[in-house]
Amino acid sequence: MPEFETIDYAVTDRVAEITMRRAPVNAINHALIDDILAAYQLAKDDEGVRAIILTSAFDAAFSAGMDLAMIRGGSGLDLRRFLEKLYFGMHDIQYRMGKPTIAALTGPARAAGVTLAVSCDVLIASERASIGYPEIDVGVIPAMHFVHLPRQIGRHKAFEMLFGGKPIPAVEAERHGLVNRVVPQRDVLTEARAMAQEFAAKSPVVMQLARDAFLRANDFEYRRAIENTVETICNIIATDDAQEGLAAFNEKRKPNW
Repeated sequence: MPEFETIDYAVTDRVAEITMRRAPVNAINHALIDDILAAYQLAKDDEGVRAIILTSAFDAAFSAGMDLAMIRGGSGLDLRRFLEKLYFGMHDIQYRMGKPTIAALTGPARAAGVTLAVSCDVLIASERASIGYPEIDVGVIPAMHFVHLPRQIGRHKAFEMLFGGKPIPAVEAERHGLVNRVVPQRDVLTEARAMAQEFAAKSPVVMQLARDAFLRANDFEYRRAIENTVETICNIIATDDAQEGLAAFNEKRKPNW
């Protein structure tokens, strides 16, 4: 089994658990996304694995999103290299996984952290969790979610979340169909494991064929639409306002647009 820098990987009773542990809030950098993709591939290739759970070692956050220090002062090309992993690499491995994936949100998910969660088939969230897209406040955009969110919760509510930047609590996210279940903090992993066992009990052949059909039926040019939004965010990152927003965030001050 490979050595992982930022995650723990374990298989129990036909369920693979991928636990992010990049302290303090699982800010996503190249190392974390590389580890997650490698762990997904490991689970995909293991015939003894029938379901996968992605979770966090921390109650403080599922993931706070992209490590902004990684892109501050960088170019659109630098950002593109990262987004090719976060969006396209994640989409491709999930699309071909052939096994159900569950995100167990132990705490808040923000920005790219939401990407990790909604890339899974099912979301189980703690009552303390919340979902938000604060990118607009630092002069960038949550590109993938321009595609995903309107389809999930409707155009108008999606616009409010994406352009207002305010998070919604897990219970509201559940009402909008953005998460499947909200449970007490202590029960998040218990609930996710119970659901994973339900999936694992099904025929693995039927699960793979049926899941493939489900994803094909609901893809609707998804990847091409994401590619269009990636072009936009890579152009935005080169603007003075984007760089000012990132600098202001790093310096803990209000941006001077």
